[in-house]
Amino acid sequence: MKALAVLLMLAALPAAAQTRPSPSTTTPAGVKSVAQPLGYKDLHDFQRKPDGSWTAKATRNGVERPITVKPSGAINAR
Repeated sequence: MKALAVLLMLAALPAAAQTRPSPSTTTPAGVKSVAQPLGYKDLHDFQRKPDGSWTAKATRNGVERPITVKPSGAINAR
């Protein structure tokens, strides 16, 4: 019975890990490290949202626009 309980706990670990924010998106510097390789430059005006995402202003291809960076690292440019 204990072995079954241990196996169930171990099986749940990957699912729990997926719900945590990426360590690289927990600070403005981390957000920059995610966004800059994708061509976003001059990131500023960071604001942390209750859901763990960040909004900021960034320049890409010479155009400044607001972006949202999700805890997963996904970026949505508006």
